[in-house]
Amino acid sequence: MRRILLDEGVPVGVRSHLQGFTADTAAEVGWAGLVNGTLIAAAEQAGYEIMVTCDQNIRYQQNLARRQIALVVLETNHWVTIRAAVSTVTAAMNSAQPGSNVSVGFERPPLRRRPYTPKLES
Repeated sequence: MRRILLDEGVPVGVRSHLQGFTADTAAEVGWAGLVNGTLIAAAEQAGYEIMVTCDQNIRYQQNLARRQIALVVLETNHWVTIRAAVSTVTAAMNSAQPGSNVSVGFERPPLRRRPYTPKLES
């Protein structure tokens, strides 16, 4: 089984939908509050193969070229949206290779707007 670390912004419910992976949260292993570079280094040293995060900027801030850990970046942390496409997240984790950065996009549900009702003057 591949070991996965869930960053602080990732909904914990993701873990229950990941089959074939062992997932821990940063808070569970005592790494809450660590900044990105330190967290990636700690996760890599602890033997995690993949780190899942919702931090969109991490791909620009961290160079993974010589790392043994892969990043999977979720483009939202909205649990309902992620849960509806959990198979996409799992596929991204299966394709992640050491030193890679995989971004997972989600379809946005259409906005529901209330119909316009003009106020009538009395």
